[in-house]
Amino acid sequence: MYTISKKDLLINDEIREKEVRVIGAEGEQLGVMSSADAYAKALEADLDLVLIAPQGNPPVCRIMNYGKYKFEQQKREKEARKNQKQAELKEIQMSLNIDTNDFNTKVNQAVKFLKGGDKVKLRVRFRRARELTHMNLGEDLMKKFVDACAEYGSTDKPATLEGKNYMIVISPKPQTAPKKAKSGDPEPAAEE
Repeated sequence: MYTISKKDLLINDEIREKEVRVIGAEGEQLGVMSSADAYAKALEADLDLVLIAPQGNPPVCRIMNYGKYKFEQQKREKEARKNQKQAELKEIQMSLNIDTNDFNTKVNQAVKFLKGGDKVKLRVRFRRARELTHMNLGEDLMKKFVDACAEYGSTDKPATLEGKNYMIVISPKPQTAPKKAKSGDPEPAAEE
């Protein structure tokens, strides 16, 4: 396809240049001519004359179907927006006296979120005031959790204490490793 410099383009009789370089509907060079002659050629072909490079010397115009071009451009922009993924912040909450199986379930959930490209906010809750006196237990639990997720994510900042909550955010690591072949797939034959 072709790229054009600005979003709002001058078309047809809006072009006030004395001379313009004209590109035909099939991409062929038609040469330098007055803008009135170029507009007449566009009308002859039942298409639009579009100023695509106003900074050129002389400015460059193209004969094309402007409505079709705008439609295709909007379609490409919509497709690009649809394919963008916004990373979400998923939250996992634990208390100091969490059991081993519950801990493993939370780790598996966090790994699933990190593989999906989402950030994970881990929150260790201190439910009672006497639990706050044992901050080292909360730090150990958080370190154990971060180490369990280390293959899939890393932390940017150290953990913070806000009220009765000890929090840290784990960001996913970029997926650079190539996908491994499934175990059921046959090995490729060696070439001789």
